[in-house]
Amino acid sequence: MDAPTTASADNGTSGGGIGGWFTPRKQPAEDAPQSAPPAEPAPAAAAPQPSAAQPPPAESSTPALPAEPRVPTQHSTAPAARPQEPAVRADTGGASPDALLIRRTMAEVAPIADKVTSYFYALLFVRHPDLRSLFPAAMDTQRDRLLKALLTAAEHIDNTEVLVAYLQNLGRGHRKYGTRAEHYPAVGECLIAALSKYASGIWDAEMEAAWVRAYTTISQVMIDAAAADELRAPAWWYAEIVAHDLRTPDVAVVTVRPDQPYPFLAGQYTSLETPWWPRIWRHYSFASAPRSDGLLTFHVKAVPAGWVSNALVHRARSGDIIRLGPPAGSMTVDHTTDSGLLCLGGGTGIAPIKALVEDVAEHGERRAVEVFYGARTDHDLYDIDTMLRLQQSHPWLSVRAVIDQQAHLQLPDAIREYGPWNEFDAYLSGPPGMIRSGVDALRNIGIPSERIRHDSVEELVATGD
Repeated sequence: MDAPTTASADNGTSGGGIGGWFTPRKQPAEDAPQSAPPAEPAPAAAAPQPSAAQPPPAESSTPALPAEPRVPTQHSTAPAARPQEPAVRADTGGASPDALLIRRTMAEVAPIADKVTSYFYALLFVRHPDLRSLFPAAMDTQRDRLLKALLTAAEHIDNTEVLVAYLQNLGRGHRKYGTRAEHYPAVGECLIAALSKYASGIWDAEMEAAWVRAYTTISQVMIDAAAADELRAPAWWYAEIVAHDLRTPDVAVVTVRPDQPYPFLAGQYTSLETPWWPRIWRHYSFASAPRSDGLLTFHVKAVPAGWVSNALVHRARSGDIIRLGPPAGSMTVDHTTDSGLLCLGGGTGIAPIKALVEDVAEHGERRAVEVFYGARTDHDLYDIDTMLRLQQSHPWLSVRAVIDQQAHLQLPDAIREYGPWNEFDAYLSGPPGMIRSGVDALRNIGIPSERIRHDSVEELVATGD
C-alpha cells in the first residue's frame, strides 16, 4: 500500500505538531530487502524503456497505491528486512500504542469505507492531477483496494515479519504502475486527510502521529524493495500471444512468449495487462513449470463483468501483445524434503497444481503427489485429459476428479475419504470460498497450518476479473 509521508491534513484536523512529512530516500539502503522468488527490478524512479523491437507502452502504468494487494502467506519467501520494532505496552495485550491507535481508526471508518475511499481519490486527483494518469480510466475496479491494503497492514502492524514481506511485495509490484518514490508523499497526505475527516470524532494529534510514524516506515520499506528490485529485472515484460485455445465457451488456455527471459517458480503467479484495458492488471497463475523454450501458459476463465478475463478469453488472438508484471507467490514446492503433496485445485485453480506436478517430475523425485481436481460439472473439467496423461507417465501421481453435481460433494470434503495425510504438505488453488473451506477441512483432519500452502484469500479476491 502506498504510504503517506507529509504533515497534517489541511482540513481542520489536529494541526499536529508533527515536524513535517518524511522524505523518502531514493536509493536503496545497503541492506535493502531482496526477494527470494524471482522478482522484477524495481525502478524507484522511472520504468525502463522498451527496445526498438517492442511496441510502445500502453499509456502510463497504474496506481501509486495498492491496486492489487497481495498478502504473503506464512510460507512467504520474502526476506525479513525489518523496520524498527514498535514499543510494546504490557497492559494492552501485547499490542503497541501505535497499533492500538491505527486499529481504532480502522474500526471507526470501516462502516463508511466507500466514503473514505471516494474522498481519498477525489482529494488526490484535485490536489495532484498529474497522478490521475497513473490510474485506470474507470475507477470502479480500483475503489476498495486501498482500504483492503490498509486493513491488512493494520492487522499485521505488530507482526514485523509478515508486514515487511507484504510491503516488499507491494513495493516491487507497484513498479509496473509507474509508481516512483516521489509519489508517496502526495498519496500519504491525501490518505491521512481522508482518515482524519471520517474519523474526526476520535482523531487527535496522537493518532495522527501514529499514522505518520507507521507510514514513514511503510513507505520506506516499499521504496527500498522497489529500488533493490530495479537492479535485477524490468518493471514489466512484453509478451506475444502465440497460442489461444478455447477449451470451453468461457475458459481459454493462453500461451505467450516474453520479449526477454522471465524467471519464475512453479506455483507462482503474475499480473497481466491487455492492450484493450490499459492500466488494469489482473493476477493469473502459471500453468506449467519453467520451460526450456521460455513460453508461459495461463488458464483464464471469463467472469461476468470481468474486463481483463473477457478480453483474454473472447478478444485476444495469436499475435496480440500483452504485458506481464513480476512473478510473485510462495505456493512452491520445498525440494529439500520428501513429504508427499496433497493438491486441491478447483476450476482454473488446476493451473498452478499442474505446474507443481511438472516441477516434481523435473526434479526426478518419487514423492507421492495426490491431486483432487474439483469442478461443478463434467464440462468444467477442461484440463482433465492433461492431468490423466501426467498420471499415466508418473506412477507416483494420483488424480481424482470431484464433481459437485454428481456426488453432491464439495472438494474439501472429498479429501476426508482418503488419506491419511500426516506426511503430506497441502497445496490449495481455486476460488476464495474453496480456499477457506479447504483450509478448514485440512486443519480438521490434523494437517498443521504450517504445512498448508496457498496464495492468500485477500489476493484472490482481487483477481476475479
